[in-house]
Amino acid sequence: MNHILSSLALLGLLSTQAAAQTGKRSDYPIQAVSFTKVQLADNFWLPRLKTNTEVTIPASFQRCEATNRVKNFEMAAARQGKFATIFPFDDTDIYKTIEGASYSLRLYPDEKLDAYMDALIKKVAAAQEPDGYLYTARTIDPAHPHDWAGPERWVKERELSHELYNSGHLYEAAVAHYEATGKKTLLNIALKNADLVCATFGPGKRAVAPGHEIVEMGLVKLYRVTGKPEYLSTAKFFLDQRGRYAGYDPKSPDAWRNGSYWQDHKPVVDQKEAEGHAVRAEYLYSAMADVAALTGDQQLLAAVDSIWQNMVTRKLYVTGGTGAVPGGERFGANYELPNTTAYNETCASVANVYWNQRMFQLHGEAKYVDILEKVLYNGLISGVGLDGKSFFYSNAMQIRNSASFPQTEPQRAGWFDCSCCPTNLARLMPSLPGYVYAQSGRDVYANLFISGTTELKVGNQPVRITQHNNYPWQGDLKFTMSPAAATEFNLLVRLPGWARNEAMPSDLYRFAMPSTEKISITINGKPVQYTTRKGYAVLARQWRKNDLVEVKLPMEVRQVVANPRVHDDQGKVALQRGPVVYCAEWADNHGRAGNLIVPAATTFTTRYQPEQLNGIMQLQATVPAVQLDAANTSISTTRQTLTAIPYYAWANRGKGEMTVWFPQQLTDVELISRQSKEATVGK
Repeated sequence: MNHILSSLALLGLLSTQAAAQTGKRSDYPIQAVSFTKVQLADNFWLPRLKTNTEVTIPASFQRCEATNRVKNFEMAAARQGKFATIFPFDDTDIYKTIEGASYSLRLYPDEKLDAYMDALIKKVAAAQEPDGYLYTARTIDPAHPHDWAGPERWVKERELSHELYNSGHLYEAAVAHYEATGKKTLLNIALKNADLVCATFGPGKRAVAPGHEIVEMGLVKLYRVTGKPEYLSTAKFFLDQRGRYAGYDPKSPDAWRNGSYWQDHKPVVDQKEAEGHAVRAEYLYSAMADVAALTGDQQLLAAVDSIWQNMVTRKLYVTGGTGAVPGGERFGANYELPNTTAYNETCASVANVYWNQRMFQLHGEAKYVDILEKVLYNGLISGVGLDGKSFFYSNAMQIRNSASFPQTEPQRAGWFDCSCCPTNLARLMPSLPGYVYAQSGRDVYANLFISGTTELKVGNQPVRITQHNNYPWQGDLKFTMSPAAATEFNLLVRLPGWARNEAMPSDLYRFAMPSTEKISITINGKPVQYTTRKGYAVLARQWRKNDLVEVKLPMEVRQVVANPRVHDDQGKVALQRGPVVYCAEWADNHGRAGNLIVPAATTFTTRYQPEQLNGIMQLQATVPAVQLDAANTSISTTRQTLTAIPYYAWANRGKGEMTVWFPQQLTDVELISRQSKEATVGK
């Protein structure tokens, strides 16, 4: 059997190398327009990116200094001392912050930040061992490495050491730094480490399924920069090692703690559902998409398609959050989407953005960008406070202030012992310009509606596209097309699912009532007939300078209902306007949120509040609210104004109740019993 497996691995390696070396190698049929080619001028995102630059990134670097993460590299360079932080993957917080700072330099050039990174990269280089190994938890004192690391290199990589996880984040940072600055200082460190990894792992060498995936994604990025086939073949090799763990018992009640926790319970080509630790999983699925695209592996493509379908039809929160179960930070069973105990790690939202971008590039379908957008505007930015320096590790769907219903993470924190989420946000946010547009030959995709300008080429002809909008608060979109000379190509404008009566590209969520509002498109003021392709309006013409495309998207307040199999959401509705999901928070609703009822016929008014929560579109309606008398002996309802805010903005005004899902009727005995226990909350 081992001989057969080795032979199969060798065949996979050879096919990967052949794909890499051919002049017409496989790749994504659609390529993102680089973040270096898109300049934002947006009222929603640009202030957030500015806060990320001015607050989040400096705070992350400062905390890396204050918590001895930088000191670990200094001690590793000196080859003496004692590892000074908690986890062996703490090195990655520096890598991720460098990655974010690199993207940020393209938005906001900063000589001081650039010089600080140069100095920090020198410390990273000094900590690297001569053969390329870079892992401060061992290098500081090889005779007494971190408990998770084991006595020798790599021996605990599958379970605990995170040696390859550290490498993966190093590679991601190195490519971002190189693309943003043109400098090879960090890239050279990464390449030296990657050469060691490729020399160590592969057919006939050491084999392992990396315990926390991301090295696979990083290797693919290095392959794209260098064209070195070993980087791609080693990424595929790591994928192919999954499903060989003899100790996994799928019938065990603790099976998730074994193979499935880190997606090692089956070969990747046989995996059909999203399982295990959500962040690890979505990094793996991103790498599966990468390798499928670059090698043409159809089995891998079929597997990642199936996994995506499972997630979107069974395991995704209405905010785009993933990872329902706190134990193991993992996906639950199908339709297991509890609200009060929802985990929804912020890092999982980051990983979900990466994954859905890749799925779009594979298939060119708007549904992947619909999910990406849902994550961006809801489950991702909920993870960072409006101040840019307070964070959620997990993102609950409901908070109850009561001893009977203890909260998890009721308020934001500046840092965590395991601080993967703050630094992950620091790197994702400034990379946003790279998600706005994409291109395949003469097809130019407008995926995200963010004001700004992009410069690209169709054929050899320079084309500038400028977006003007007030999205997500208004649905009026304008695209000014400015080719250097008249140029024929297709502009594909995404028609969001939420604007086409589709709450989700599955039956997991649907709008309670259909809308009669339609999308309208004009060019130079005249209505146009257009064809649609995979959720995009295809605007095909010879474009001339200052051609104006106007798209009007309906921006109604919609009630969302969940599939009846989602137990926690039965008889309840969520509120959505455009891409934004709303919640009720204690601060706007007489100190409560869990006592509000939203009947089916409820109508909402909208009002933009520029001074509230950095500017939000607020929803209001008059609804029944459950009340108890002073003696806690009888229950009644009273009419009350419900005020809803975007979910992403909650928990910026202190602790208190919050809910995303509202009961439609007072027929929920659970609601009544809980109200009797919570009668004094907020008084």
